[in-house]
Amino acid sequence: MNSLDQGAVPPGRPEAIKAVPVRHPGRWAGAAVVLLLAAMLVHALVTNSQFQWDVVGKYFFDSTITHGMLVTLELTALAMVIGVVGGTLLAIMRLSANPVLSTTAWFYIWVFRGTPVLVQLFIWNYLGTLWANIGFGIPFGPVFWSEPTNKLIPLFVAALLGLGLNEAAYMAEIVRSGIQSVPVGQTEAAHALGMSQSRTMRRIILPQAMRVIIPPTGNETISMLKTTSLVSAISLEELFRASQNISSRTFQIIPMLMIASIWYLAMTSILTVVQYYIERHYARGANRVLPPTPLQRLRGLFAGRRPAPAPATQGDVVTGADGGGHL
Repeated sequence: MNSLDQGAVPPGRPEAIKAVPVRHPGRWAGAAVVLLLAAMLVHALVTNSQFQWDVVGKYFFDSTITHGMLVTLELTALAMVIGVVGGTLLAIMRLSANPVLSTTAWFYIWVFRGTPVLVQLFIWNYLGTLWANIGFGIPFGPVFWSEPTNKLIPLFVAALLGLGLNEAAYMAEIVRSGIQSVPVGQTEAAHALGMSQSRTMRRIILPQAMRVIIPPTGNETISMLKTTSLVSAISLEELFRASQNISSRTFQIIPMLMIASIWYLAMTSILTVVQYYIERHYARGANRVLPPTPLQRLRGLFAGRRPAPAPATQGDVVTGADGGGHL
């Protein structure tokens, strides 16, 4: 029996292990198919003369388009402010122990989520046919001041009310899910320290709930940007309506649709980046290692390093809070 059979260690350095990487032919085949389809799409976009890219370039920065884009951004921002503020109040009312407040919030959410936003836009636009004047005074008594409804609610205000109040119903459910995600022990501990109910909500509950609230709120903002195109039905000239107005004069429908699509894609891309950094900011309280930024991913890609996988956050698994659903 030699020394190896007896379990003795051979002298010298061991030979290097010849590791053979695992082959993934399926991945390469899938990537080839995707690249082929992408090349076919680009070829179709470039060679099809019906897209009229020269016309797209001509009207891309037209004053009508840029004005419509500004109206779209203004509507999105103001509607989301109404939605977030109103949704937070509704969520607090819905969670209140007072049955009147809770039932009122439930009824509001039921009505505004249960009817299409397009119908709500038309109702606000034609509110003057129901009540010719709106005023203030003693309930069921004399009116001290009143104005015509159409004067108080012009076209832009009607669009803003239709979008913002509808968004408040969706945001109420998002905020409620975020508040309920905070353990009850946090509230009990705050009360044990002598904090009031409102202070506990502002200082303890809402900051922790933000990790759950932010991702679907970002989705709602992006969805709202696209939902503003519905106000074209009540003749408010936002981005989509502006492109339609130009196409009705020039009869160049496809190029105008391309212009509107490109602007919508650009704006939603910017909002997506903003949402990513806001989520990353609020993830600091839950993750020791933050996910890499897009610039860090790009630098790692050029340096030949595989970017570290993004740590899972609680906000990544929000159920039933995807954006959309307005239509």
